[in-house]
Amino acid sequence: AKDSKIAHLGYQEEKGEDSFEEAPMYVAVLTYMNYGIVILFGYFRDFLRAVGLEKCHQAQEREEQRNFVPLYQDFENFYKRNLYTRVRDNWNRPICSFPGPFFDIMERVSDDYNWTFRLTGRTIENVINMGSYNYLGFAENNVDFLKTVAEETRQYGVGVCSTRQELGNLSIHEKLERLVAEFLGVESAMAFGMGFATNSMNIPALVGKGCLILSDELNHTSLILGARLSGATIRVFKHNNMQSLEKMLKESICSGQPRTHRAWKKILIMVEGIHSMEGSLVRLPEILALKKKYKAYLYLDEAHSIGAVGPTGRGVTEHFGVDPNEVDVLMGTFTKSFGAAGGYIAGKKELVDYLRSHSHSAVYATAMSPPVVEQIIRAIKCIMGVDGTTEGQRRVRQLAENTRYLRSRLKKMGFIIYGNQDSPVVPLLLYLPGKVGAFSRAMLKRKIGIVVVGFPATPITEARARFCVSAAHTREMLDKSLDELGDDIKVKFSRHRSSYRPELYDETDFELDS
Repeated sequence: AKDSKIAHLGYQEEKGEDSFEEAPMYVAVLTYMNYGIVILFGYFRDFLRAVGLEKCHQAQEREEQRNFVPLYQDFENFYKRNLYTRVRDNWNRPICSFPGPFFDIMERVSDDYNWTFRLTGRTIENVINMGSYNYLGFAENNVDFLKTVAEETRQYGVGVCSTRQELGNLSIHEKLERLVAEFLGVESAMAFGMGFATNSMNIPALVGKGCLILSDELNHTSLILGARLSGATIRVFKHNNMQSLEKMLKESICSGQPRTHRAWKKILIMVEGIHSMEGSLVRLPEILALKKKYKAYLYLDEAHSIGAVGPTGRGVTEHFGVDPNEVDVLMGTFTKSFGAAGGYIAGKKELVDYLRSHSHSAVYATAMSPPVVEQIIRAIKCIMGVDGTTEGQRRVRQLAENTRYLRSRLKKMGFIIYGNQDSPVVPLLLYLPGKVGAFSRAMLKRKIGIVVVGFPATPITEARARFCVSAAHTREMLDKSLDELGDDIKVKFSRHRSSYRPELYDETDFELDS
């Protein structure tokens, strides 16, 4: 049995399965103790504010509105007031340059313990950017690369001031959609001006009352909002757990809709290609097998995976060798790998034609800005090699090398990191709430800019720093200060006991297509 388990783990390593190392027990205990102490002090400080011994800086009701229904829920703001404010200086830092491999930050300080900030007038220059989703380095200011963007700006201007259905449908928009469809290998595609709205405004057009949505528990807020707005019944399955998903599919088909027990009009499975907080990859082949077996539809959000994974940057479908036409709805954004803004829906021509007239984002939203459209076209052409260069494929390969190098080095150094070895999203676990602020501030002192995340965006015991790897990073940038910092802040919790979360890989009674 032991040999079988070792062989199973070796197989997972070869396949590049997601790994989640367990934290030592003392770390979990200390984390809960930390939160308990901070919460106690929070109640104590609330008492001091109530009796007037400490000034209250937060928004409050006016005296003449004391008897009204409150706009500001005092208890609901407890976490923000007493916990988040302590480390608020680690977020919303003002950037004053483009988000390339380096960026400049406007220095700010607080005189009232992070309730307000003031700028000092100084700039922290050449901070290594380990936080932006600039996976392929296309968020750049290289004059030679941006010539076509400048030309399109001169021809079309900056704003369209109309929706696509009225006077905002430019030839450059249709050119982009044809190129996206060609790049993805599907029949048709449609572009939208905002990535978040691509999910939240299109899902309600696809499903409604009498439909069922099966959503991964770690799906992005845009997917959750779109599902709620649709009016469909929502059920959540465990993250990347095929046994949980299949159980829900079976139960849903057998029992039907609540009360009436009629058959569901549609069953839609919603997943992400790469999960932005876990760095894990969707188990696409298995999900497709379940989709076919139970006659469900699949909605795949490739916001973080398109351009970032796959031998030629075509996302998780290419990474797993899956025909993209097997996915019913392909969604992605242009805000990450392509260094622009907006999103797309792609798939069958019938699907896209339907959304052109039924999607709120298509009918009511202003058309995409022409220079943004050209930036996306330039990036996709570069990746495809139709610009006559191999620069795009060089960047895709460089990103893959940088991703594996950083993940490998962090593991060897003793950090606990989550996710898949091919994911450019690299969560480094900090656990204790006090480490969150300390880690981010110490990194900035060493001129490294990162994103730190804690509860409620993550489980309460799993606060983390999130590194986003870019093709624009050099080995020197990736190496800088990491080892020294881990010793200073004491966040090397790894005992090299990898747990592949075996509950995610329980056997199911379906077979994969050969």
